[in-house]
Amino acid sequence: MDLINLAMIKKIIIIFISVLLVNSLLAGVIIIEGEYQNRNIYIQNSISYSGVGYCTYAVLVNGQFSTDEINSDAFEISLDQFQLEIGAPVMIEIRYKDDGCIPKVLNPNALLPNPTFETSNISIDNRGNLQWSTTNENAKLSFIIEQFKWNKWVQVGQVDGNGGEKENHYQFQTTPHSGRNKYRIKQKGYIDKTKYSPSVSYTSIRPEISYLIYERKQTIEFTEETSFEVYDKFGNLVKKGHGSRINIANLQKDTYYMNYGNSITEFKKK
Repeated sequence: MDLINLAMIKKIIIIFISVLLVNSLLAGVIIIEGEYQNRNIYIQNSISYSGVGYCTYAVLVNGQFSTDEINSDAFEISLDQFQLEIGAPVMIEIRYKDDGCIPKVLNPNALLPNPTFETSNISIDNRGNLQWSTTNENAKLSFIIEQFKWNKWVQVGQVDGNGGEKENHYQFQTTPHSGRNKYRIKQKGYIDKTKYSPSVSYTSIRPEISYLIYERKQTIEFTEETSFEVYDKFGNLVKKGHGSRINIANLQKDTYYMNYGNSITEFKKK
């Protein structure tokens, strides 16, 4: 091969590399990552600012080019064409011309899980052992255990979900108070969606908890360990915890409201 042909080939290679570099500099990419939730992605497209073609020029899903029609004002990325399992990892690349136009993802949370579980069984025994079984868990979301006390549902625990369509079995040891104890479980999703199980309850024969205020020691002492909340007269939470004693030395002299055990009461700091 003569020197002229070698020079020509080198020139062509340099030009080709230069074109690739220019194209990469004139291109942008939007990346969406998550897990497949049996939902597709919707894109608002636009005509390129140059007036030639549309803003988006390619879509890749997990490294594979999508076959969806993208030359329109809006288009859908159909994820079912990639035969994904529910919960499978997904990375979408939306490549667009970087001439001022940027496509808009209309439902960016479509790859984030929402609760889908079905409660097949839930029960609690007289020792406070809460057990439940679920099916159809599309995602591995945590189960939050709530107890109804102090006229509201209060979170008392959390258990990691296993995910999957098969039946999963869970348990959680609660700390019951005297009298009626009522529980439920829930999962929270990423699009303001929460799903609850039916509630279950049982009556404990444990004695009621009482308390005394020791002004010298600046403490409130319970007859046994308990969860507690203390609010000021404006409804602000000033103390919260679990134990057999509350230090109230840093509280101002005033009236306060206290939740403990299964009781709601009022006390005065003198």
